[in-house]
Amino acid sequence: MQLQLPEPGADAQAASHALQQLIAGEIAAAGGWISFERYMELALYAPQFGYYSGGAAKLGKEGDFTTAPEISPLFGATLAHLATELIAANESIANVFLEFGAGTGKLAFDILSELQSRNQLPQKYFIVEISAQLRARQRETLGEFAALVEWLDALPERFSGVVLGNEVLDAMPVRLAVKSDGAWLERGVAVNAQGAFVFSDRAVDGLPVAQIPDAEELPEGYLTELAPVATGFMRTLAGMIARGAGAVAILPDYGFPAAEYYLDDRSQGTLMCHYRHHAHPDPFYLPGLQDITAHVDFTAMAVAAVEEGADVLAYTSQGAFLLNAGIGELLLRTSPEDSLQYLPQANAMQKLISPAEMGELFKVLAIGKNAEWPQRMLRHDRTHRL
Repeated sequence: MQLQLPEPGADAQAASHALQQLIAGEIAAAGGWISFERYMELALYAPQFGYYSGGAAKLGKEGDFTTAPEISPLFGATLAHLATELIAANESIANVFLEFGAGTGKLAFDILSELQSRNQLPQKYFIVEISAQLRARQRETLGEFAALVEWLDALPERFSGVVLGNEVLDAMPVRLAVKSDGAWLERGVAVNAQGAFVFSDRAVDGLPVAQIPDAEELPEGYLTELAPVATGFMRTLAGMIARGAGAVAILPDYGFPAAEYYLDDRSQGTLMCHYRHHAHPDPFYLPGLQDITAHVDFTAMAVAAVEEGADVLAYTSQGAFLLNAGIGELLLRTSPEDSLQYLPQANAMQKLISPAEMGELFKVLAIGKNAEWPQRMLRHDRTHRL
């Protein structure tokens, strides 16, 4: 399939070529095959050349995709209001924030700006960020809050406060599993005679297909993703929360519970790439210059959290979550009669909550420990579907 996508500049093409050489070298050193998980890890995170390690803009109008905080500051303001409510209602939860995968820093900026306007700034706002380029951009965005913000290289051992991770799990490398002759093979990456990356299937030990419901009933040729990296991250996150005095973690992302993730008709998985606001399915197109993601199996994430001692507090659509948390009331701080200010905000809110936009595709999983979740936030809760 020939992709009709915008041409990158010469420097970007050179960076992608360098990354392709690096990946090809690793494939050769490994005997001609690496897992797709390793390919995705290098494509996204290889030092200097990986998508999240390189210097190019990723988010917003000039990037490859747009996240909820980039659409409207109402997203961050709504999370700020919910967070202050949680902190006020739970003595165990400290007035401290921790965000991972903070992107441009826009969500942190919107949260801190909202809290500043209410004279409710936190004691500290931690950001866990492994990308030096994104960390630099976050410092620039959050300059006026420099005294409050501290960057970390990894999650702490324990934490009390409010944890945020917007669209983080979907960017974690996944393994690919394909059903062939009644058995599950791992789909990895090789190099063909022309020097191009190609998929290659092989039998491997330890492929974690046990998480797939009714795996034996799925049709021949069925392809899906398995997410041991995200599952491991959830275990680390839940353990951090369980060891603290009290905490809540709010995780908006796109995905499904297991019963919907592994449907018969989702036979080619959920892997998707984003380049200059074009979505397409080819992970080998310009590695390092495009995002590669997979939908989240929220059942696997919830199970991992519970096994490490955290509680599942809620699971619902992003639309229901934001409406329950009061985004509509925050919009009305701008008078509808002031159409110049009100209409753009109302349109942006509609993108966040509409079932035809982000409202249904995106879900929110909340986990915690020693924390009371507001009763109104359980309207339209879907935890039973996990």
